[in-house]
Amino acid sequence: MDIATKELLPDHIEWAKFTGAEWYKDGFFYAAYDKPVEGKEFSNVNENHKIYYHKLGDSQDKDKLFYENPEQPRYFHGVSVTDDERYMFLYESGQGAGHTLWIRDMADPNGKFVQIAYDMDYNYSPIDIINGKMYVMTNYNAPKGQLCVVDLSDLNKAAVDNWEVLIPEANNVMVSAQMGAGKLIVTYDQDASNHAYVYELDGTLKHEIQFPTFGSTGIVSRYEEPEIFYAFTSFTFPTTIYRYDIEQNRSIVFRAPNVDFTPEDYVTEQIFYTSKDGTRVPMFLTYKKGLKKNGKNPTLLYGYGGFNITLNPGFSVMRIPFLERGGVYAMANLRGGNEYGEEWHLAGTKLQKQNVFDDFIAAGEYLVDNKYTSPDYLAINGGSNGGLLVGACINQRPDLWRVAVPQVGVMDMLRYHLFTIGWNWASDYGTSADSKEMFEALYAYSPLHNIQSGKDVHYPAIMVTTADHDDRVVPAHSFKYAATLQAAETGDEPKIIRIDSKAGHGGGKPMAKVIEEQADIYAFILYNMGIEK
Repeated sequence: MDIATKELLPDHIEWAKFTGAEWYKDGFFYAAYDKPVEGKEFSNVNENHKIYYHKLGDSQDKDKLFYENPEQPRYFHGVSVTDDERYMFLYESGQGAGHTLWIRDMADPNGKFVQIAYDMDYNYSPIDIINGKMYVMTNYNAPKGQLCVVDLSDLNKAAVDNWEVLIPEANNVMVSAQMGAGKLIVTYDQDASNHAYVYELDGTLKHEIQFPTFGSTGIVSRYEEPEIFYAFTSFTFPTTIYRYDIEQNRSIVFRAPNVDFTPEDYVTEQIFYTSKDGTRVPMFLTYKKGLKKNGKNPTLLYGYGGFNITLNPGFSVMRIPFLERGGVYAMANLRGGNEYGEEWHLAGTKLQKQNVFDDFIAAGEYLVDNKYTSPDYLAINGGSNGGLLVGACINQRPDLWRVAVPQVGVMDMLRYHLFTIGWNWASDYGTSADSKEMFEALYAYSPLHNIQSGKDVHYPAIMVTTADHDDRVVPAHSFKYAATLQAAETGDEPKIIRIDSKAGHGGGKPMAKVIEEQADIYAFILYNMGIEK
């Protein structure tokens, strides 16, 4: 788009996936796959990820192939360029939970990529290059993250083993770091809530940035820019942008949304409950003040539990009608995520995956035992890996839930790796081809393969959601799961599937489709709880 005129330019890129647009000179780098075989656009295995350079104004057929690795067709590739366009970083991933890291001096016409980090089980995130030194965040030799520095005067000596620790690993998980106004700003997760701190470039702590409550933040800053901005949000705190004075440690509201919502009427609390094996698990609860713990409050329990993803507090206008009607929104921070670092993540993967379901079931039991709700008023929801979570927990504890909404879920754990990008999830799940032990573990919880049937089986009301263009978790997962549910004898509650058209895995949907889907989900939940107003 021409920003001045709002005119859409003719540049159009197809089959780009798992990529951004990294600007360089008069164009940008992006990653894409070859055009798939006709008819297989949304189910073909993703292979041969390549990086191209697109010059603005050119048609895509003129784009130059910049990087590929034909020896590893299932690797992902991405690049980033420093603000001064002096250095480029190359990232390769596809095995393990992390990526390798390469660097290239773009000022050298004969320059080539030099590999400086090798193990794909770890993440390496360059922060900036200041005065010839690279600052980089990594969980290599530090499961909860650390900040390192290395001299770049000789790229061949910039490998990870030569990195010096600047800010060592702490009790909390380091989730991001950046430069701002000549300082370092580092964000940590403390019990799944963001806390940000300002450091000098030598690693000396200056102060903590004070946020309004527990929540999530996104900070925008540059080393040479004096102005710093950050966005902050929580369950009852609509996303607000602040201007931050780093010397005075003072935040001033820069932009605040106009939402028809009164945060003072609601409360968010964080509780900790005990899972089946004794593990202490955090959970956020949001509800109207004056809530009566009588076991009759409609409650929606949400979870994910996988792929090193932390669920942080955040505001959603979609939840307001549910909360206004006396609903309780619960979000459990299950194992499999990154709430407490790599150990917490690994405890919810592969042969340990049952821990995630145990954590979610224990969350439901806590809500019932403490009279927030009861099985007649408890709904569960999750998407993608969270859809798997919901599907597994329906099978394992059908008596605990009144309603379940698995969205775009991974439901066939024996064949998931055979479609589109599914093979890449093996680092968390393992595959049925790995070993007899792994096959049996996957089969034991696979939602599709463990649906009960019989006159004494009573499943909750279930609405499965998917979309016809989902090329992440192909809709066949949901189709097979819903068909098997409907063919089984699982009681009188409805078992339906909602299939969106011209939509994908979730991201990028028009707001009209998002609103329609959310309205259907909440209506299904409340209707099947017997709540009509």
